Amino acid sequence: MNTQKLEVRFFRSDVGNEPVRDWLKELSAADRKTIGEDIKTVQYGWPLGMPLVRKMEKDLWEIRIHLHDRIARVLFTVSDNVIVLLHGFIKKSQSTPKADLQLALKRLRST
Repeated sequence: MNTQKLEVRFFRSDVGNEPVRDWLKELSAADRKTIGEDIKTVQYGWPLGMPLVRKMEKDLWEIRIHLHDRIARVLFTVSDNVIVLLHGFIKKSQSTPKADLQLALKRLRST
C-alpha cells in the first residue's frame, strides 16, 4: 500500500531543464539531505503551515528550510495531488527577492 500523500515532481522547462534539480546538485550532500527531508515532510503532511510552509501567492507556497549556516527556500505549487517544485534558492535577505518570486510565478503559469 502506498502511504505517500502527494507525488513530487520537478518543474521542467520547454527545453527539458529541471532548474530545482540542477540547483540541488550544486549543494552539499548535507544540504540536499536537509532539503529532501523538509520536502518529504510536506509531501506526507500536506497541507501544512508555518513554520515550515508559508503561502506566498495564489497556488504558490514556499518550504522554509534551515540549513547549517544559511536559509534555503523551495517555491512550489500543488495540483492534482502533485507537488511541483518550481524554484529553489539560498535566501540572503529578510524578504524573498522579487526576482525569485517572479521566476516561480512565471514557471507556475507554464505548468
